[in-house]
Amino acid sequence: MRNVTETVKQLIIINVLFFVGTLVIGDAAYKILALYFPENPSFQLWQPVTHMFMHGGFMHIFFNMFALYSFGSALEQMWGSKKFLFFYISCGLGAALLHTGVNYYYFQESLNTLIANGFPKQEILQLLNEGKIDTRWQQFISVSDFQNFTSAYVGTAVGASGAIYGTIVAFAFMFPNAELALMFIPVPIKAKYFVPGLVLVDLYLGISGKSIFGGGGIAHFAHVGGALFGFIIMWYWKKNQFNKNRWN
Repeated sequence: MRNVTETVKQLIIINVLFFVGTLVIGDAAYKILALYFPENPSFQLWQPVTHMFMHGGFMHIFFNMFALYSFGSALEQMWGSKKFLFFYISCGLGAALLHTGVNYYYFQESLNTLIANGFPKQEILQLLNEGKIDTRWQQFISVSDFQNFTSAYVGTAVGASGAIYGTIVAFAFMFPNAELALMFIPVPIKAKYFVPGLVLVDLYLGISGKSIFGGGGIAHFAHVGGALFGFIIMWYWKKNQFNKNRWN
């Protein structure tokens, strides 16, 4: 395994420090640093950045940091530290943007339906802010729409996964024939096939609301957003031969 590069090492250290800090501080840290829905009173302007250094559990941070080490170091060696950091943060912000945009669509669609059926907007928001619901809402919106509506407003997003997805997309651009493997897939798959397949699975799970492992709480559209922004940046750099320039 290759040696970890300086910026990747620093990012891993920062993520670990944030994780340990949240274990010590508790929910108060998530209240300040996790990404909230923009209309939620808990939303703060810094959260699109800080959320990508927060994690929900040990396995969450372990897999993200392992992927950052595995794929990020190769990119930093080729690009230089500043260029890699710009790319990484950009993908994390792109993940937050798409995640929030999808949540806004889900929320606004159901909110408009409720308003059209006589429920005042301020009353709806007040109940949600108090952690309550009006059971009459379910007469006008479906079960899945109701779940998307409430979770969009009160839910939070944490994790470096969006930035990581952008990183693995860049890795597939730079090393398309590198063979990758997962624990439950014994046959190595070339990066140019593995990465698009991974993103398509996330897109399907995000649209369908399903989960491979039966659990919830995964921000699939944040993954897709990070991958999409990573692809756009790599496409632009390649088109303009910018990928040959290093930022040291």
